[in-house]
Parts: sequence; structure tokens; C-alpha cells
Amino acid sequence: MITKSGATNQIPCVGGVVVHEGKLLIVRRANEPGAGRWSIPGGRVEPGETHSQACVREVYEETGVEVMAGRILGSVERPSPSGGTYSIDDFSCVLVGPAQLTAGDDADEARWVTLSELESLPTVDGLLTELKSWYVFDSMV
Repeated sequence: MITKSGATNQIPCVGGVVVHEGKLLIVRRANEPGAGRWSIPGGRVEPGETHSQACVREVYEETGVEVMAGRILGSVERPSPSGGTYSIDDFSCVLVGPAQLTAGDDADEARWVTLSELESLPTVDGLLTELKSWYVFDSMV
């Protein structure tokens, strides 16, 4: 992940940061970018959706859990395999349904993890740094 820089050919995307009972919701990406590595659930904003609606939809599609999107924690950019740039707004989310996970869409697996578990997993570039800068880990202790 890199900081927003005003790149052209931006593809609007979202991510959902969900912490529940001291654990973070993560998914193992099935597709590029980051295939095989762990990240927060998220994806592209569909036509006619707000960013917060896209966040709620993506978290549900990839994990099977229902959330309410809150404020934007931060924004990052990541190169798209097609040559564009994913412009990603990551939202703080609150669980509003059961915490039972079912991986789906472009997620191979979904898990609730502690900070120490997260640190031992292969994550997408910059994930730990960004989450730390947004003080996400403070809510996991």
C-alpha cells in the first residue's frame, strides 16, 4: 500500500476494518493483487453505490458477516494488475450480526485473529503499517 498521490485511472475501492472481542477480521485473498496473502475484506465500488454501501456489501460477500460502516480510517493506493490504480477508502466497521464466518467471493478464507496471529501471517504489503498508523491495534488489546 502506498499513500494517495493523485494518480490517474483510479478505480474506487473500499475496505472494512472490523474488530470484535479483541480480534480483527481478515481474509486470504484469492485474486490479485495480493493473492494468497491476508488483508482486510474489501473490493470495488459498484456503479450507484456509495463507498459505505460498497464496504458493507464487500465485507458480507467475502466473510458472511453483517456490518455497519462508520468513518473512514484512512485511504491508500495500490497498483491494479490492469495498469490502473486502486484508490481504497478503508472504513471502521461495527459488527451488527453473528460473528460466524463463511468465506466467499474472492476470499479463500476468513478469520478472526489476534494481533500476534496477524503478525505471523503473510499479509499484503503495508497492511500492518497502515493499521498501526490508524490505531486499529489499540482496540485489539
